[in-house]
Amino acid sequence: MIKTWENHIKQFRHYLKLERSLSENSIEAYTRDVEKLAGYAVKNFPETSPLAFELEHLRKFVTELAQLEISDYTQARIISGIKAFYRFLMYEDKISEDPAQLLEAPKLGRKLPDTLSYEEIVQLLEAIPLGEPEGHRNRAMLEMLYSSGLRVSELIELKKGQVFEDVGFLKVVGKGNKERLVPIGKDALKYLNIYKNEVRVHQAIAKGHEEYVFLNRRGKKLTRVMIFLIIKKTAEQAGIEKNISPHTFRHSFATHLIEGGADLRAVQEMLGHESITTTEIYTHLDRDYLRQVLTDFHPRK
Repeated sequence: MIKTWENHIKQFRHYLKLERSLSENSIEAYTRDVEKLAGYAVKNFPETSPLAFELEHLRKFVTELAQLEISDYTQARIISGIKAFYRFLMYEDKISEDPAQLLEAPKLGRKLPDTLSYEEIVQLLEAIPLGEPEGHRNRAMLEMLYSSGLRVSELIELKKGQVFEDVGFLKVVGKGNKERLVPIGKDALKYLNIYKNEVRVHQAIAKGHEEYVFLNRRGKKLTRVMIFLIIKKTAEQAGIEKNISPHTFRHSFATHLIEGGADLRAVQEMLGHESITTTEIYTHLDRDYLRQVLTDFHPRK
């Protein structure tokens, strides 16, 4: 029966890639989640194919996950992957009813993302040593993460043809290959031009990487891990003790816009959120900010 699961999972992967246009990372995550179910099924219901699985089978699997002391967040993610798998089987007319439709995931509290204040952003950016070979590149990258609210994957995949300096916009390719236009700040453009005209032009560029904006010492596009390490090192140099990542710049970008009175729909568009409910988390941050202002400054606090 393991072969049956493997065949359906293989077809699911093709669907995610060709029909949903998901990234390789997302496809791998979905696959791992369904493979956990497959392993459980082969062990506990060896004669039952994925097409014959019912809600009760899935609920028993979820119960086992809980007994393994897997976090609620991880359980919810696995269940999301299983739901996607059975929606695919429905889409392909392999099953007539979706057994995962009523499968419940743990209720998750909405964790507010960590952010940096504007002063901390400036402190971090100014800590980048511009005298080092990668200094102007790093300054341009972090300026861009903050001024345009980019995901780290969008930054490392950014190509020269996506930068429209004359109008101050980037054409960003986000999740699901969806394109959006986002403004780029003047400081980001300033350091991008210094990097492009004074540093990058002197690099030997690896074949196939000519169009990528940001390159490593070997002339290849940067990796997610490299961006993460650059930010960690810069935070240490700036004396910032918060646990920050590339996504912290994106969160800070959105938070500062909301605090400044930006329209929620405009922020949604710039972040590339499919649903406005995803963007609404930043209104909670804004309420905390307003509450703090009241506490600090109201005469009858």
